[in-house]
Amino acid sequence: VITFIREPLNIIFTLFFMIKTSWELSIFIFTFIPVAGFVISIISKRIKQQSSEIFEKSGNLLGIIEESISGLKIIKAFNGEGLFSKRFLDQSEEVRTLSNKMSTREALASPTSEFLGIVTIAALLWYGGKMVLIDQSLLGGTFIAFMAAAYNVLTPAKAMAKANNDIKKGNAAAHRIFEILDTKNPLEDKRDSVELKKFNNEIEFRNISFKYGENYVLKNFSLKIPKGKTVALVGQSGSGKSTLANLITRFYEVNEGGIYIDGHNIKDVTKKSLRNLMGVVTQSPTLFNDTASNNIALSNPNSQIESIEYAAEVANAHEFLKDLDNKYDTNVGDRGTSLSGGQQQRIAIARAVLKSPPIMILDEATSALDTESEKLVQDALEKMMKNKTSLVIAHRLSTIQNADLIVVMKKGKIIEQGKHKELLETKGEYHKLVTMQSLE
Repeated sequence: VITFIREPLNIIFTLFFMIKTSWELSIFIFTFIPVAGFVISIISKRIKQQSSEIFEKSGNLLGIIEESISGLKIIKAFNGEGLFSKRFLDQSEEVRTLSNKMSTREALASPTSEFLGIVTIAALLWYGGKMVLIDQSLLGGTFIAFMAAAYNVLTPAKAMAKANNDIKKGNAAAHRIFEILDTKNPLEDKRDSVELKKFNNEIEFRNISFKYGENYVLKNFSLKIPKGKTVALVGQSGSGKSTLANLITRFYEVNEGGIYIDGHNIKDVTKKSLRNLMGVVTQSPTLFNDTASNNIALSNPNSQIESIEYAAEVANAHEFLKDLDNKYDTNVGDRGTSLSGGQQQRIAIARAVLKSPPIMILDEATSALDTESEKLVQDALEKMMKNKTSLVIAHRLSTIQNADLIVVMKKGKIIEQGKHKELLETKGEYHKLVTMQSLE
């Protein structure tokens, strides 16, 4: 910044002196400056372009590294080490090649500006010498003063050229950052959005449609969930069950129709107040590299340990947590890797219990567990859902027999709904799903 404030001022005052000293020599030197500037601008532009390419390729390389680490077990299980090694080496070679090219251009930038400066001075010596010795239209002392001034122009010009190269590199990095920061959030709250303080009556999906790309996942879907009731969604994969969970929490926006809570379209409600009313437990619990107590207290970091322990007891997590080395202060590891799948899920349930929202969203919360863990988790879920309004997405049908309403979905539409026994008696799609799971 200082360079681009100080040096232009030096150049302006020096040029004024040069024009006053000899307008002929000034015109002569001005013919060289645009040429030098054009050459340097080409180099700077290419440096910026290659910097952008390097940042993009480096991002891809980091993505490959992250994928390789997170999926290491699967890669080894399928003997995919060679494939991922090749992907890593190919990408790192691209980064190395581009880095070398940019380093070469950076190395050429300074000598090029020096060379252009020497050419300009040499041309000035020739033309000025001709004016002094042959034409005798310029005094020797005046010419020497002009040469000194010309040198004073070239020095800051080269400093600005170097600073310009650094700025071009910085611009490339900044462009990548602002490209992300300036991405418009399609789910921004409206200016007149209202806050939902509590949940009183019902949730309603009113003729909603939603599509990924051009394909509709839900089409004219309607459903009402009264307060205090448990509604289970079942059906084959791809029927739109999990999409409903993402829509009600406003991770996605419906394309048509609307979702209403107590008559309020959730598009007209602030996302924060909407999500304050909800607790979410998913198939793959997300735990953070922190203590068990901090993971449970995610929604309320100032929770007392008594409240955290109570939530853990409801979630059937207290027994194993109190046996850990540091009890609730034990670090669960990155993504909870120091715990079993069932233990991770129970901590996730304890997190929802501590939040104590009126609406619960359970997205296949037990489908990835073994039988013993499933029983503990299912018991915890049932205790947690007491007096709550629950939307349960289930793969294992044994977990939703007591639901107030079971909704059977296929290709984004409701094909059956009723209680467990009623649906079995109709011998329709639900009966077929139950039979497939050998459930009586």
